[in-house]
Order: sequence, then structure tokens, then C-alpha cells
Amino acid sequence: MPLGSAGSAGTSFTPEQERILSKVLRRIVPFLLLCYVVAYLDRVNVGVASLTMNHDLGISPSEYGWSAGLFFFGYFLAEVPSNLALQAVGARKWIARILITWGLLSAATAFAVGPASFGVMRFLLGIGEAGFTPGVFLYFTYWFPARARGTATAAFLLGIPIANIIGNPISSSLLALDGVAGLHGWQWLLILEGVPATILGFVCLFTLTDKPEQAKWLNPEERAWLGEVLANERQAIAAKHASSLKDAFTNWRVLVCAAVNFCAIIGSVGLGLWMPQILKGLGFGVVTVGFLAAIPYICGAVAMMLWARISDRGGERSWFVASALVVGAAALVACGYASSSVTISIIALCGAIVGIMCYQSTFWPIPSSFLTGSAAAGGLALIVSIGNLGGFVGPYLIGIIREQTGSFSWALIAVAAFLLVAAILIRLVGVNLQESRSALPTTAHA
Repeated sequence: MPLGSAGSAGTSFTPEQERILSKVLRRIVPFLLLCYVVAYLDRVNVGVASLTMNHDLGISPSEYGWSAGLFFFGYFLAEVPSNLALQAVGARKWIARILITWGLLSAATAFAVGPASFGVMRFLLGIGEAGFTPGVFLYFTYWFPARARGTATAAFLLGIPIANIIGNPISSSLLALDGVAGLHGWQWLLILEGVPATILGFVCLFTLTDKPEQAKWLNPEERAWLGEVLANERQAIAAKHASSLKDAFTNWRVLVCAAVNFCAIIGSVGLGLWMPQILKGLGFGVVTVGFLAAIPYICGAVAMMLWARISDRGGERSWFVASALVVGAAALVACGYASSSVTISIIALCGAIVGIMCYQSTFWPIPSSFLTGSAAAGGLALIVSIGNLGGFVGPYLIGIIREQTGSFSWALIAVAAFLLVAAILIRLVGVNLQESRSALPTTAHA
């Protein structure tokens, strides 16, 4: 039966079209979600490892913040080349390469012998993992129309809270392997949590499909409808915003989005890497810290899916992003001022993670609404790479302030200021896109 037309901006999908998109979602996103769980776990598990590793390796708070953040500097350097390679080689092969590389490097970090070697391994891990996240966002533009991309993105980004929900308790429990086979507990943690990524790399070769026209699990009519909707959407974006690689680097919206992501990741990664030590400072033991650190991410997982669904139903998406950032900032300030109260501190940490997670689930559909083709490959990578420098600045900033003041209070307030700046900047993009949308077609015909 004919599938009819689908709205790319103003109209809804029919039930049959929704069924096709649900089918694509179920086929693609669960595997990528699993990969992201492993990716994020390998990225932030040093937060739990640091509870004993820092003492064993003689790493000070500022040295830990600097070395842990070097991951994102490596990520920054390799992000754009990696995403362009994905576009040229295909998502299936390139994502497999990324998974295998970072799994081996993450496990090798267990053999660091001091601050310098730990920093080097974090830098190499960043290079190895570079391209995965923007590659997935680019991959989603091959499969999901704009109106469905928010839900797909949020489902994928569930990897962040899931990694923290299951990762912190598992990681803290692995510290108990201290002394087994002559290795420290933190070494076992890094080795055992690095292996799954390499295994998933080989599984990826048999799981992903590069583009809809190659999908044997869709029938011909489904492939034709999805392909045409996406092609029409790309043409509309290209007509209004252009689609060459050069356009990505000269588009002011890309640079503003990169600045927004930079400020937001200062909060996201800074808080993620330091949360175990913040909780430990409240008087909890190592294993208890691992379980308590999961609570804010459980709240964040629920909130981000609800927020993404609401934003997909209409309205200016940048308002959803800005609101989430303001909530995160307010919660961080509350946590900074309530450092003497265990209950209020934990509630405030939950609020901060909820704000940050809701930001992530609603932010990423915005760049793909004005980027396509090579501009999408380069632009998304540029936004992620510049943004991830915040992953270097955040941990280091918190470490420096913590070392100078003896507490996390002023560090959390400083991070909150960056979230507020991000909220203001994203509205600049949102207002401009509102003005330009009227020139875009509202339907795509199959």
C-alpha cells in the first residue's frame, strides 16, 4: 500500500510510517547503545579507579584532572578526520575499527606507572575513540528524518546514565580484586572493562547496515519511502544552508553550537569524573560510593527520554536545551552551597545530572537540522571535537579549585557558570533557525 507523505517540519507521520521508523530504531539503536555504554564506561571509569590509583601512582588532584582530561585533547585532534573517514569508508567498518582500537588502549591504561604515563594513555585513548559519537550522530542522519531523530538520539545517549548506573557499582566492586595475580584492583578494573569494546568491534561488522538502500530487513516499499523522505530532507537543508565541507567550517551556527557543547561538557565530564570523590568526601566508603553515584544517572535516564519525546512533538527545540542547562546550573550551585548536608548534596547532584542529560538528548538534533552531506560529517565532528575540549577543561578546573580551596563548593559553582553561558548561546542558534524555517518545505512525498 502507498505510504503517503511525511512531514519533515510541520506535519506528523502516519501510523504505518511510524511503524517503519520504530522498526529502524529497534534494529539500529540497541547495538549502538550497547557500544556507547562500553565507550562511556571506558572513558569515565578512571573516576572510580582514582579512588585507589591516585595513591598508588602518586597522582595529585591537579595532576589527575590534567591527565584524565588529556583524553579529550586526543579526541579533539582526531575527531574531524575520523568522521570524514567514516563517511568515506562506511559506518560499519569504521565504527568497528574505533571499537577495537579503544578497547585495547583502555585495557593498556592499567599498566601506567605514574602521572606522565597515565596522561599519555588517556591521550591515546582519546585518539582511538575519536569519531564514535559524531559518527553515530552522522549515521542517524542516514536513517532517521529530523522529526524522529530526537528520540533516536536520546535512546542512544541512554548509554551515559546506563554506563554510570551499572558501571560505578561494578567498577567499585572490581577494586576488591586488589592483589589478585599481583595486580592492583584498579588495574583489573581497567583491563576487564576494556575487553568488551574489542569484542563488540568484531560484532559490529556483522550487525550494522551502512544505508537504508542496503537494508535487507526492510521491504522494497519501506526502503523506497525512507530513502525518499531522507533525500528530500537533505535537499531542503542543502538548498537553505549548503552542504560542502567548507560550509561546515564557515557556518557561524556550527561554531556557536561547538561553544555550547564546550561549556556543557565542562559540566558533564567534570562532574562525572569527580562525582566519586565528591561522594567520598561526604563520608561514604568506596563500595557505597559506587552505588550512590548510580542514583543521579537513574534520574537522568528517565528524565532525558521524557524530555526528548516532548521536544520531538514540537516547539522550538533550543528552549528545551536552554531550560535543561539552567536546571543543571541551579542544581550545581545548590550542591556547592549545601556541601555540609549529605541529603541535599545528593538531591542536588541528581538535579545536575538530570539537567545535563536532558541537554544532551535535545541538543544534538539541532545541528543536524541545518547540516547535511559533507557539511554534516565535518560540522558534527567539529562540534563534538571542540566541545570535548570541555572534557579536558572541566576535570582540570575542578581539580585546581579543589586543590586551592580544599573543597568542591567553588568548583561546582564555577562549572554552573559555564552551563548558564551555554543556555544563553543556544538561544542565539534557536532564534535564527526559527526565522529560516519558513523557507523550508514542510512535507516530503513518497
